[in-house]
Amino acid sequence: MESIWHQTAASAPRPPLAEDLETEAAVIGGGLAGVLTAALLEEAGVETVVLEAQRLGGGQTGNTTAKVTAQHGTLYHKLEKTLGLAAARLYAGANQAAISQYERLIGARGIRCGWERLSAWLYAREEEGLLEREAGAQERAGLPVELCRETDLPFPVRAALRCSEQAQFHPLRFLFALAEGLRVYEGTRVLEAEGDRLRTAGGTVRARHIVFACHFPFVNVPGYYFLRMHQERSYVLALEGTKKLEGMYYSADPGGLSLRWAEGKLLAGGGGHRTGENREGGRFQGLARTAALLFPEAREASRWSAQDCVTLDGVPYIGRFSASTPDWYVATGFGKWGMTSAMAGAQLLRDLITGRENAYEGLFSPQRFTPAASAAALADNGLHAARDLGRELLAPARELLDALPPGHGGVVEAEGRKVGAYRSPDGQVFLVDTRCPHMGCQLEWNPDELSWDCPCHGSRFDFRGRLLSGPAQSGVEAGEESI
Repeated sequence: MESIWHQTAASAPRPPLAEDLETEAAVIGGGLAGVLTAALLEEAGVETVVLEAQRLGGGQTGNTTAKVTAQHGTLYHKLEKTLGLAAARLYAGANQAAISQYERLIGARGIRCGWERLSAWLYAREEEGLLEREAGAQERAGLPVELCRETDLPFPVRAALRCSEQAQFHPLRFLFALAEGLRVYEGTRVLEAEGDRLRTAGGTVRARHIVFACHFPFVNVPGYYFLRMHQERSYVLALEGTKKLEGMYYSADPGGLSLRWAEGKLLAGGGGHRTGENREGGRFQGLARTAALLFPEAREASRWSAQDCVTLDGVPYIGRFSASTPDWYVATGFGKWGMTSAMAGAQLLRDLITGRENAYEGLFSPQRFTPAASAAALADNGLHAARDLGRELLAPARELLDALPPGHGGVVEAEGRKVGAYRSPDGQVFLVDTRCPHMGCQLEWNPDELSWDCPCHGSRFDFRGRLLSGPAQSGVEAGEESI
């Protein structure tokens, strides 16, 4: 399940860190947010290294649909209602400025990444009232929007909100080109952060400034990001044989599709859910059924999935990591809008580190708490964590191992203990501990991706227990693989 971005772009491997070193700034994470931050810091004269646990672009950047737009679904009505019109205008301004900054970098460096200016559309096929309300909020926030009834979609819509002069590109071609000349260490997982030191298996990095751009911060205290975010998964199909779309589309309807054209294919995204809450599976199948109804001529070329961090109020956390760590910085919680958020974050972090003023510092500050926007989400995250911690401690196994059919996984009883089990189609059994090593929540089986996912904070592991993504920093203990 490799994305079309990985299929059509590659970079030469970088060596892992094999010595101790000192630098002005160290960036943890080699995705778009991390590489952009490093590039802008280097441009400003700040010596910077990037520490990437796997490969450049190997995380969420390589699985995005790469819409570079300030039109973030139906977020603006919520922002205006909970944070105020001034905050909504700042948010729109930061994301519009991010698009311009991409264009500046791409032009100045001659990066060939399929950069294309075009309109973003928010469309409704069922009920247009929500879209009309959002149109007013986006217009008041300063976005160049227009409410329409006609689109180039091959199916009718009730209404569509067009936002002009947005953009799309190939995220990995951009990332790999931008990373040329940067000091990057791949295969270098940061195991511990303390003060101005980062410990890895190959050496220690000492840096005056430390940036956490690793999707979900793995340090629990200070910061407490595990209380203030959750993660969500979504799914993408690349379809051949369809008409080319001239814009980027995002549905305002429940269960609707996100659509854009790339590499001669139509990308159709959807099927989202909170990570760890997909025990029944069928997300790809459901997405394929919806796509077949809307694009009956289409043929599936590839499929993949992505994961997003969601903050309490819908606005990313970008800025100083915590009040007690003034030289640590973070960029996280981008929701489904990582392209502009990564650029806005990189610009803000560069300005904080170099002592420049930035009009968006207060808006994105990780130290903010706005009760109107955050209280309900904070309570919901706490209830999820309590439920899933309790499930690990108190809930029994759901069935006996012998009852698990081939091709299925689940929490079972084996030899008198509760374990996670996957029985492959050929009958081989793979056992894992059901406790997430991050904070001990019970893992749940994801049948669509043959993975163990944490419903508390979104860590993921393959069926053998190997770490796929954090905030966990290690895999889960595996049992006997053949019983």
